[in-house]
Amino acid sequence: MPQTSQWPLPTGSARYVIPERLVAMLDSHPLTQELYPLAFGHYRQAQGHHMHREQHTDDLLIYCTEGRGFLSVDNSPITVEAGDLVLIPRGHAHRYTADPAWPWSIYWVHYRGSLADAFRHHMGFAGDCRLQHLGRHPRLLVDFNGLLGVQQTGFRLQGLVHVANRLRQLLAGIPLSANEHDKPRTLDLDAIHSYMREHLHQRITLEQLADIAGLSPAYFATLYRQTTGESPVQHLLHLKVEQACQLLDNTALPFAEISRRLGYEDSYYFSRLFKKTMGLPPRDYRLQHRG
Repeated sequence: MPQTSQWPLPTGSARYVIPERLVAMLDSHPLTQELYPLAFGHYRQAQGHHMHREQHTDDLLIYCTEGRGFLSVDNSPITVEAGDLVLIPRGHAHRYTADPAWPWSIYWVHYRGSLADAFRHHMGFAGDCRLQHLGRHPRLLVDFNGLLGVQQTGFRLQGLVHVANRLRQLLAGIPLSANEHDKPRTLDLDAIHSYMREHLHQRITLEQLADIAGLSPAYFATLYRQTTGESPVQHLLHLKVEQACQLLDNTALPFAEISRRLGYEDSYYFSRLFKKTMGLPPRDYRLQHRG
């Protein structure tokens, strides 16, 4: 099993370590044995984060989104900054620490499988290459956040199969991100909308969406409206109302429960938003569409 740091998680951070019995299952399951995660997470402004491993039997991918960290692989020093992607292959002694003055924020995943070497070369980490500067890429952030979706499924087989294949999607897409690094900045609407749909159960803020896009909130909102003709908050609300309509049509759930599932503890507030969008309150919508 990977040795992960045990320091207290900063606010807004997450760490998942798959139990050994389930790792053995992933190693033998036909849908996961070629590539599967062992542990993954997201650390925000990871003050005091450090690790030293002399032995490790998995590949470790780290994506730095802000701040700075210092890494040494086989005694070769590397400075890691925002936009850098690092791969530490299995079998290489290494140590790293967050910059005390400007601690890094990172996504990371330990993984293993018969395709790990092939994906290492596919991502461009052949030979002694340990670091690539990709900048901020919405799709890459969405793919890393997709791994963290295990919090919705728990450590069940179906969820782990899904996470293993999200890992494959993440690694497969990295060369595309590398090729796009020098292109003019445009919004990746597919990635942003995918993030919205996958997090309908949460209260997503404009700041979170801007962070995915790698832009300031004000510029992101302006560029999004110029591209789509509506604000990102409006589009998110439409997605939530659309999901609420499906639940009103196909379930007997009370609207208070539907609101909660869509990230609104105040069902009266969401009811007002629903009526403003659909032209009638949730109760009348349900009666009309079931009549």
